[in-house]
Formats: sequence, structure tokens, C-alpha cells
Amino acid sequence: MDLAEKKRHGPVENKVIVVVVRSVLVKGAKDCDGPGRPYEEPQKHDSHSNKMEITNVMEYEALAKEKLPKMIYDYYASGAEDQWTLQENRNAFARILFRPRILIDVSKIDLTTQVLGFKITMPIMVAPTAMQKMAHPEGEYATARASAAAGTIMTLSSWGTSSVEEVASAGPGVRFFQLYVYKDRNVVTQLVKRAEKAGFKAIVLTVDTPRLGRRESDIKNRFILPPNLTLKNFDGLDLGKLDKTDDSGLASYVAGQVDRSLSWKDIMWLKTITQLPILVKGVLTAEDARIAVQYGVAGIIVSNHGARQLDYVPATIMALEEVVRATQGRVPVFLDGGIRRGTDVFKALALGASGVFIGRPVVFSLAVDGEAGVRKTLQMLHDELELTMALSGCRSLAEITRNHIVAPWDPPRIAPKL
Repeated sequence: MDLAEKKRHGPVENKVIVVVVRSVLVKGAKDCDGPGRPYEEPQKHDSHSNKMEITNVMEYEALAKEKLPKMIYDYYASGAEDQWTLQENRNAFARILFRPRILIDVSKIDLTTQVLGFKITMPIMVAPTAMQKMAHPEGEYATARASAAAGTIMTLSSWGTSSVEEVASAGPGVRFFQLYVYKDRNVVTQLVKRAEKAGFKAIVLTVDTPRLGRRESDIKNRFILPPNLTLKNFDGLDLGKLDKTDDSGLASYVAGQVDRSLSWKDIMWLKTITQLPILVKGVLTAEDARIAVQYGVAGIIVSNHGARQLDYVPATIMALEEVVRATQGRVPVFLDGGIRRGTDVFKALALGASGVFIGRPVVFSLAVDGEAGVRKTLQMLHDELELTMALSGCRSLAEITRNHIVAPWDPPRIAPKL
């Protein structure tokens, strides 16, 4: 090789050595996995079956998106119109920060609480979500069993694909029944009586749906209940099917069946047909909170319907404190919307909530792994809340105070002079 070639290629001996050494290293790596151990090919994990890979509830949503038909995933995941509130339900939690207290003995942490007199293992309950058999063949049965196993409350939707009687047959457990008021009040009376007879412990009256919010993905997809499923509570009344339309099949159903004239006086009417305590779900203002208390409700759920009704309402965590203050401790206030972490639960409790309800995390984990998925979701949130409490210096729910967080609307804190 002449000098010009050497300049062009560089010292060829070094290149050969590098190549040989690299090939020996790679070969050695393949032949042996550490001293005396044969090399093993890395295991390929199936995300759907390997539960160990899931470390937080948000991971279930991506897996559910892969698994579910587009129409069904979009129905569960989407919000109204621009979906601003859908994003804000999550983003608002991120603007609330912790003020942890240190050097407190947190060797024992108690998450138990009581809701309407029922003792539960944690202040995390299951919100009503419709048509769960679209997510998994066992649907509401699986959710009912998982909730009972976790020692918490499940709320069954009026629009469940399993009836109140079927869910009751899933075994013991404290369950609430979510109610939509239909134009035909006989239908409502029958349904409430059936829920009571089946052992449900409270009525959760949804008050934010005189009409269905505009969910554009449902319009695009021409959403309809799959042909093998019905709204089981209404089967015997010829109201169990959604008709195919040029719109969302659910929006058309609501327009035809749900009573737009529902008003405060109907809470008094509801009290005449049931002895069960009534929670109102869908309160976002102090004004409505005060009226709800005057009408004798047993509790309030601060909810924007998972951001599926009126877009550009505040995130529920932003509306919570206003509602709590207005009730002046006369009734418990709960929150749903945007809960994905134990830290979110802690923030809601610090702002005065007596507990929270989770919706989409249940449906997505149900879609991915049935009852076991819902159990894991509830367990992860339990464990995250417990850890947040320990790291904040709180040994019980009663020790979680407003001073444990700082919110964007708080005045600046000025340290006292020594």
C-alpha cells in the first residue's frame, strides 16, 4: 500500500483488530450470559397478558385502544366538542402542589373511611360507566366482583349492559345505582324499586344531562350499541335498544327518552318513591350546592360527566373547593373526573372531598384484563394514595388538611418572622 492509500484509509491493522475484537465480544455475549451461564434470548412480553408490566392506571388506556374496536374506544375515551375540559380534568391536578410534613411516624397508615355509613377500605369508589360489556364480555359483573374484592363501592349505570338483578347476583358488596330520569315516570319508579329490592344502597341522580353533550367522535362513528347487547335494565320495557341514526345512536336515544323538564322539585318526588339516600351527581357551583342541601340530598358529587357534556366548564378539581365551602359540612362532597393517580386522590381530599369516583380507568382496565384488570387498577390507586400519605406525613384520612397542598389560587405564603 503506498503512502497516498495509507492516508486515505488510515492504518488498516487497527481496523482489523477492532473488527475482530468486536466480533469476539458479540460472540462472547451471545454464548454466555455472565460467568458459567448460557446465553438466553430476551423474553418477548405480551403487554395484554403480562400484568407485571403495568405500573400505573394510565397504561391501560393505550392497551385498550389497541384492543377495542374504534367506535367503542372512542365512545369511552372522548369528551364533548373541543375536548378542552377533557384535557383540563387532568391538567388541573398538575397545577396543585404538595406541602409535605416531615419526621412524623408513618409506620402505620389507615386509608379506611365511611361513606353514607358504609365502611370501605379506601376513599376511592367506582363511578357509573355505561355499557361495560362493550369493553369485556363479563362487563358489569367483573366490575362488581373487583369492587367488592377491593372493599369499595361500585355504582351501576342506568345504561348498564347488565341489570340491577344481575349485578346483585355477582355476590356481596356495597353498590349504588345511578339514575337517569325518563319522561315516563313509571319506568323510573319501577327501576328505583328494582334497585332497592336488589340491595342497592343509594341512588346517584345524574343532574347534568337534560340533553346529551355533543361528542363528535360518536357522530362520526354513528355510535350504536353492538347488536348482541342491550341496556339490560330496560329490556322488558322495550327501551333497551339504541336505533341506528345519522347521528350518535345514544344522543338520539336520550333525546327520545330522558326528561328535559327535570328540576329540583323532582328530588322531592324521588324521595316519595324510595327510602334510599339520594346523591346528586353533576354539581359544579356553590349556588347549586346550597340548593341541593336545602332539598335534603345525602351527598353531592362534583362532576362534569367526564367532560362529556358541556365543554369549557372547569375541571372538577377546580370546582371542588367552592362546592365544599358552600355545603358548610352539612353533606359529604365527592369528586369524579380526571383521577389517575393516588396523588390526585390526596389533592381532592385536601380540598375537602370525602372521597372520589373513578370511571375511565375502570373501563380501560376491564377491556384489557377483565376483573383482574379492575382489581389491579383499584390496588394501584390504593397503594399510590398510601405512599402519598406517608410521604406527606399523614397517617389517616383525617390528618390530610388544606395545608398539605398549595393551589394556583392561593395567596402567596409569607413565612412568619422568627
